[in-house]
Amino acid sequence: MTNRKRRSEQAAPKGASKELATLRVAIDKLDRQILDLLNRRAELAARIGQIKDQNGLDVYSPVREEDVIRKVLEAHRGPLSETCVRAIFRELMSGSRALQRPTRVAFLGPEHSFSHVAARERFGASADYVGVATIPTVFEAVAAKHADFGVVPLENSTDGGIAETLDMFVRMPLRICGEIRLRIHHYLLGRCPRGQVRRVYSKPQALSQCRRWLAQHLPQAETIEVSSTAEAARLARTEPNAAAIASRQAGVHYGLDFLAKRIEDYQNNVTRFAVVGDLSESRSGADRTSILFKVPHKPGSLADALAIFKRNRINLTWIESFPLRGSDQEYVFFADLLGHESQTTVKRALAALERKADWLHVLGSYPISPIYDE
Repeated sequence: MTNRKRRSEQAAPKGASKELATLRVAIDKLDRQILDLLNRRAELAARIGQIKDQNGLDVYSPVREEDVIRKVLEAHRGPLSETCVRAIFRELMSGSRALQRPTRVAFLGPEHSFSHVAARERFGASADYVGVATIPTVFEAVAAKHADFGVVPLENSTDGGIAETLDMFVRMPLRICGEIRLRIHHYLLGRCPRGQVRRVYSKPQALSQCRRWLAQHLPQAETIEVSSTAEAARLARTEPNAAAIASRQAGVHYGLDFLAKRIEDYQNNVTRFAVVGDLSESRSGADRTSILFKVPHKPGSLADALAIFKRNRINLTWIESFPLRGSDQEYVFFADLLGHESQTTVKRALAALERKADWLHVLGSYPISPIYDE
């Protein structure tokens, strides 16, 4: 490590000052060229949006947007990181969509909750975001056309399926038209030294995902469940000797100190969010299909249903059971399979399942999301 002191630009040698000035002139010129190209691209995108609108086509296409980013990253040679390039093009496409009409997105929690972070990752800063208090309200906003899309947590790699979301798909089977897989990092946030923390606020899932760390580092602190991580951060800002487990963005927004970083017990802590809306996506080549079904309550029913996928060489990646509302013995099954509902093998398997099941809802097929790092 060098101990050389930094100097202001005014103190730079004459040769260095001249080189800096030359480089900055070149950057200013490139900035104007980039701006011109960005606006030309946005004009073309707006024209495509108009043609889609005139022909009754959806302006937003996750498959197309992921294909654009994939092609850009394939051509990318650095030195910018892929994360940086992806973020630039995400915002470019978000701004281009907004030229015609901002996409209205409902999400769980106030701003800077993890659902909000996930929604921003998918739809960009130019969307119109509506934070609501509960998962059912997200579904209701989309069903009533008060929002174009909704973003809800679906499953976590540590805690499994989100029961309230799965239950809402039974009550209100909206289409799943996309997914966002977000690597979740938890931060301990507060305005007092860590040793003085007596209460830790967060939502139940976040507290669960940091249970071991809390037991080891804050055994004296009381853990208190609240509705969202963002609400926890707000409380930590106002209460003495209080801290929150929340996102990095929440800490920045509420002006909190980072008392500890990345305190989740498992580093590969990924939450998958579902994008719900009235949209049916075409095949991308790397798709996932989500289904909801109920089989007769008798021995072998579930085994017979699952055997259908084995016969058709279809990979089931997740299956979750939960009690049918109003029944003390019957269960509903939520499952994910690899492939698109329009593929011949998938269509054949789903038709066979429908014959065996009491009922079947195909919730949607959509591109498999990369894992984003918040």
